[in-house]
Amino acid sequence: MTQTLTLASIMPALPEIYLTSAICLVLLVDVFAGSAGRRITPTLTLLVIAVCAALTLRYARVQGAIVIFSGMYLADPIATVLKLFTMLFVAVALLYSRHYLDTRGILKGEYYVLALTAMLGIFVIISAGSLLTLYIGIELLALSLYALVAFDRDSGIAAESAMKYFVLGAIASGCLLYGMSLIYGMSGTLLLNELAVALQGKPSLGLTMGVIFVVVGVAFKFGAAPFHMWVPDVYHGAPTSVTLFIATAPKTASFALAFRLLSGALGNIADTWIQMLIIIALLSAVFGNVVAIAQTNFKRMLAYSAIGNVGFILFGFVAGAEQGYEAAFYYTIAYVLTTLGAFGVMLLASQKGFEADELDHYKGLYARDPLLAFVMMILMFSLAGIPMTVGFLAKLQIFQALWDADQLVLVIAAALVSVIGLFYYLRVVKILYFDEPGDLPIPESRAGERVALGLNAAAVVLLGVAPQSLIELCSQVVR
Repeated sequence: MTQTLTLASIMPALPEIYLTSAICLVLLVDVFAGSAGRRITPTLTLLVIAVCAALTLRYARVQGAIVIFSGMYLADPIATVLKLFTMLFVAVALLYSRHYLDTRGILKGEYYVLALTAMLGIFVIISAGSLLTLYIGIELLALSLYALVAFDRDSGIAAESAMKYFVLGAIASGCLLYGMSLIYGMSGTLLLNELAVALQGKPSLGLTMGVIFVVVGVAFKFGAAPFHMWVPDVYHGAPTSVTLFIATAPKTASFALAFRLLSGALGNIADTWIQMLIIIALLSAVFGNVVAIAQTNFKRMLAYSAIGNVGFILFGFVAGAEQGYEAAFYYTIAYVLTTLGAFGVMLLASQKGFEADELDHYKGLYARDPLLAFVMMILMFSLAGIPMTVGFLAKLQIFQALWDADQLVLVIAAALVSVIGLFYYLRVVKILYFDEPGDLPIPESRAGERVALGLNAAAVVLLGVAPQSLIELCSQVVR
């Protein structure tokens, strides 16, 4: 398929083109600014993200879809919305992280360059119109995350976590690439929209094997059981600011990967992958929530919580149809928004020489810092699915999608694991308000971060009380 490229035709890809140039600019400014770069680079990075958001809105697709670069790049409404949410999550994550990085001597320009490069990888995945483009985006994101996990060179545990992540990630990428090659061999095309047509009514052993390897790759990128091995170690071993980044923005890329591949390219052979996804979703929901109960480290508890919540996102894909994908999209946004705040509290509670990553570090936080304790309580309520929070509506939508898809067993299973999750989320609230604080330090007062955290918590409540706007947005872009 040939296509004449003009300046007007490539405008939908301007955010990616601009971001690539801006990454080079940020790197050059940091190199030549010297010691002043520590003050300039963080602000410049937020400015780059703001301009990128403006360009995305300027060339947004509000309806329909267009393809450029011979079908390798896709611009549609869901891509626009996912990119805007990704930029919001990355900007807030970097805002929360600045003081943490500064106090530990790792506030360097390379950190922000890697964060922007990871965001570029997410953008490529979101707008991928080809298996090749998908893989390029996946590797660009993965390589950036590997480097971020090992960013604190003085930490042995961070280097160990990065090595585990790299080795397991390489294996998963190999599985995904092998699966893509088998699917290409069965269909004769790399373009996702052509795959949906070419594979219809062509069941074969080779195609089934290809789908299996692709599902394994998707499950690993999500951090779903039984391909979750990297999640607890990376969450625990990486600096908390990096854990915050990994736990939030890449989840939009994982959703986009599953949406483009499973519901898009492989949508006409859904029966081939739904059975596999049911097992993975159930394992993730049960394993993540049960093992989280035994954790005493807060980051590891949130890691297993992430595995459990990924199970709910995958339940949406199991339900299929538009309602299931809408529910999965809504759940992804709700979960990332809530997790962003939870790790934000952790960063604000941390000080130089004090990581605040154990549950015991939050004993009596209400007596030491009522605002942080109140925000954390709201976020734990949302993760637990308590009414009046966005987490409740997210779980309710998944239940509704499974019910409408006649997946009664999965509805019961999802309800049971939600009850299990209540225990360890409400345990955190009990620690915050009813345990004695002892001699734990009082969190520092940092006005900018506290305002952002307050807005974060307010959004969690507001979207739980008045969720219609976000629900309608998810519905419109998925359709």
